[in-house]
Amino acid sequence: MVDVGGKPVTARSATAEAIVRMSGQTHAAVIGGNLPKGDVFSTARIAGIMAAKRTHEAIPMCHPLMIDGVKIEFLTDVAADEQGRAGIRVVSNVRCTGRTGVEMEALHAAAVAALTIYDMAKAVEKGMEISGLRLIEKTGGKSGDWKA
Repeated sequence: MVDVGGKPVTARSATAEAIVRMSGQTHAAVIGGNLPKGDVFSTARIAGIMAAKRTHEAIPMCHPLMIDGVKIEFLTDVAADEQGRAGIRVVSNVRCTGRTGVEMEALHAAAVAALTIYDMAKAVEKGMEISGLRLIEKTGGKSGDWKA
């Protein structure tokens, strides 16, 4: 694990995304709240927040961080792909004031929120696809700001 003890404490943030692709019928059921497991977006939001807070438990070399805030958003109007599948874009934003960045926390949050959407909707469609997990931007720290 990298020693960050000598680094200055600064404000840091990171934003990540993932796309969940599904049939139009499944998309409508997710948006309409008509799934056997209940409210997809509330459950996925909580899962994403919990994932951000526990990233150090899943990724071996990550430091446990005092996170200031986590925001999870779902954009449901993603254009259909070449197979005609609708999409839900999961966007996570994580902020902290500390000695190391929160990129992994943002990526972990987006991934787990996307996986939760899959879990909540798999009774309706097992062929959903999660793709495009990536860092969109980060701020703060020694390397400064970065944007995809």
